[in-house]
Amino acid sequence: MQVLSISDEVVPTIYSLNVKQRFDNVQLVLSCGDLPIYYLEFVVTMLGIPCLYVHGNHDGPEETSTGQIIIEPRGCISLEDRSVFHDGLILAGLGGSIRYNHQSNDQYTEQEMTIRVLRLTPRLFFNRLRYGRYLDVLLTHAPPLHIHNGPDYPHRGFQTFLRFMDRFEPRYLIHGHIHLSYGFGSKRRTRYHKTLVVNTAGYRLLEIDPAAAHSGYTAKIYRA
Repeated sequence: MQVLSISDEVVPTIYSLNVKQRFDNVQLVLSCGDLPIYYLEFVVTMLGIPCLYVHGNHDGPEETSTGQIIIEPRGCISLEDRSVFHDGLILAGLGGSIRYNHQSNDQYTEQEMTIRVLRLTPRLFFNRLRYGRYLDVLLTHAPPLHIHNGPDYPHRGFQTFLRFMDRFEPRYLIHGHIHLSYGFGSKRRTRYHKTLVVNTAGYRLLEIDPAAAHSGYTAKIYRA
């Protein structure tokens, strides 16, 4: 399965009338937040495939050309605080960043994010009973602590994501929030025990074999 993951930046290559030709083999879009609603709606409309998303700390409502206020991208599926099974892959989502001010509803303290993980846990145990594993992909906005972190507190990662990976062993944790164009390091992927952590700021193309996702298969990441 070819997966297009996006976050944080409106990329001209994607926001183009030629996007269908460029990404004709993509079967799933994953959005890690901080993208305009119009951009997500454009992607899902032009590609005609499912788009699963979580929120970033800069997400907010938008007004359409007709004056309608929309708060979620139409035609897309929220993964916030839930887990879904899609074409052989088990995915879950925990959006938002570390809390650094009071200007966003998508900021969380370490304790608040830990509570969100605990609320998600029963579903993960259900996955284990039904599918033989907890999940394949955890979609987040912020990174785990000390992995792909930015240099300032607003771009700090969550320690609870480290504990999550220790306990539930997702094959992939895909996040945004860390703009390489801002000079926040150069690493796009890091192996943490059994999890491949991928920074998708901008976009990434991944090829994941759903049938092998639970048997140690590593995704092929072949374009930035």
